[in-house]
Amino acid sequence: MSPVDDARPADPRARAAQTKRDRTRRALLDAADATFGSRGWARTRIEDIAAAAGVSAATAYNHFPSKHSLIGHVFAPLVRSLLQQARRDVDAGRPVVAALDDQIRALARTTSRHRELTASFFCAVQDYTIRVEGPADPADEVDPRTLVPMPESLRLLIEHGQHTGELRTYPPASEISTMLVDLLLIRTLTLPAEPAEARAELLLTVLFGSLRPELLLEGPGRDRPFSRRA
Repeated sequence: MSPVDDARPADPRARAAQTKRDRTRRALLDAADATFGSRGWARTRIEDIAAAAGVSAATAYNHFPSKHSLIGHVFAPLVRSLLQQARRDVDAGRPVVAALDDQIRALARTTSRHRELTASFFCAVQDYTIRVEGPADPADEVDPRTLVPMPESLRLLIEHGQHTGELRTYPPASEISTMLVDLLLIRTLTLPAEPAEARAELLLTVLFGSLRPELLLEGPGRDRPFSRRA
């Protein structure tokens, strides 16, 4: 068979089967989004999600081997565009302070808007980390830390800023980006009423207090240059 033949669409039965699989997967993701968001991590079972999606538990497990995998696939789209934006900012040579300001405010808004789902995701990350007793393995397709590399957009921008001299080189980008995301997730879980802008201000102050401390003494806010209070 030629390469052209290999690239042709499958027969109608195969296409119909694939369409059914895609619809089932979408139904499971939608059900998981709603269930994790309303019941939380600990009180949600794969069986509950399968029932909400109108499929058997066995079918759900065929698509997603664990709750960790499922919530990772649900949560990933919420932050995927931020990584794409970070790459565009680096490629365009955008000033890193402005790019990081936008990134952190967007992360704070997104996690605040989807607070219940974010809290479930954070619980999944902690649970999986305890189970494997180690850092994320890029080859692990179940680990929510691998499925949703939340620090990556910040790491990319910070690393770029350190390379261009816009930011101090210590702490390393990989470490401070993870610290910032951990702080964001902890506060999203434990301080549900905290406004997104207040959360972003704290994160920006921690970030630039470490890597660009002179910013804390500049601007109309004096020691609070990242406040957007009315």
